[in-house]
Amino acid sequence: MNLIDSHCHLDVADFQGDLPQVLTRARRAGVNRFIVPAISEAGWSDLADLAAQNPGFHPAYGLHPMFMAEHTDAHLDALPGWLNRPECVAVGECGLDFFVPGLDHTRQEVIFVEHLRLAAAHNKALIIHARKATERVIQLLRLHGPLRGVIHSYSGSLEQARQLVDMGFLLGIGGPITYPRSARLRAIVQEIPLQFLLLETDSPDQPMAGEQGNRNEPAKLVRVAEALAEIRGNPVTEVAEQTGLNAKRLFGLAA
Repeated sequence: MNLIDSHCHLDVADFQGDLPQVLTRARRAGVNRFIVPAISEAGWSDLADLAAQNPGFHPAYGLHPMFMAEHTDAHLDALPGWLNRPECVAVGECGLDFFVPGLDHTRQEVIFVEHLRLAAAHNKALIIHARKATERVIQLLRLHGPLRGVIHSYSGSLEQARQLVDMGFLLGIGGPITYPRSARLRAIVQEIPLQFLLLETDSPDQPMAGEQGNRNEPAKLVRVAEALAEIRGNPVTEVAEQTGLNAKRLFGLAA
């Protein structure tokens, strides 16, 4: 198989000690491309360096809503320059998180809307974090669209998924699909056409079923592909091929 991990944080400290081995395991498993979204401005430079050093490593630049205390207006002002860099394939990770206590919802929306504006201005896809905030994300996308992108680690309803697909957005599917108790998500991926799904690990987070507490990594993406294939009744090779095409189209990756 030839798989694309559409969301993995390979630039974080969890991988500093063994990133070459992590990438080797991924490639042996058939995972050859990695979309790596930034978390904060402090990591943009290191992320660019990693992309220069590792083939198939595609960065996105943005300000993650869970790290509001780290973000400043100066970082937003600097973001357009990073979006213009040739290695940048998307704007993100950005979005809204209404789950974590203490995060300023108003400030989150201000920063998110600026990401939407920049995505339109730079003709870039968005990598969106939407936790307990899918409805508000949809409202803002309608208000500031047309836009394109992916809702990473999708956790909304089937009706919300249909609205997002109608707007041209894709849904990121990862480790949660491997848990038998994820009945709602499993029902959603049966209904949404494969052309609107991406595979992701969210490494080092969201481990697969049976691996709770362990670090996740891109080699595990095979399990996501296999679970999705089983749920949908598609050959796993078809899932790999179509989701790969979806990622190439969304992020403008060469064939």
